[in-house]
Amino acid sequence: MFPGIDPKKMQGMMKQMGIAQEEIDASRVIIELEDGGKIVIDEPSVVKINMQGQENFQISGEVSEVEGGEIDTGDVEEVVDNTSEDIKTLMDKCNCLEEEARMALEKANGDLTEAMLELS
Repeated sequence: MFPGIDPKKMQGMMKQMGIAQEEIDASRVIIELEDGGKIVIDEPSVVKINMQGQENFQISGEVSEVEGGEIDTGDVEEVVDNTSEDIKTLMDKCNCLEEEARMALEKANGDLTEAMLELS
C-alpha cells in the first residue's frame, strides 16, 4: 500500500484506526447490472475490509462482461439453499429475527456454530 512500510506495522496501524482486512476464498464473482448484463470475475482475489462497521470488498481478477444470457453458476443454488436452512436454524435455536440471523451468519463467514455463538 505505502512503499517502505513494514506490512506488520501497516496492519497494526490499520487495527488502531478500526480497519480489519480478511481474504475470502472465491472461485468466481458475478455482479448483476441493472440493464440485465453481468460482470464476471474469474479466479478473483477478494479482500473484505471492515472499517468502523462498514464492510467493503476489493476484487481483482480476470474480468469479462456478459450481456443478458446465462452464466454457468455451478453449485450456487445448493449454497443458497444451505444458507436458507442455516438462517432458519438460527432463527429457531436463537429466537432471533431473520435479519439478525443473516447478519450473524455473514459475520461468521457461513459458519453456523460461530453464528450461534455470536447470537448467544
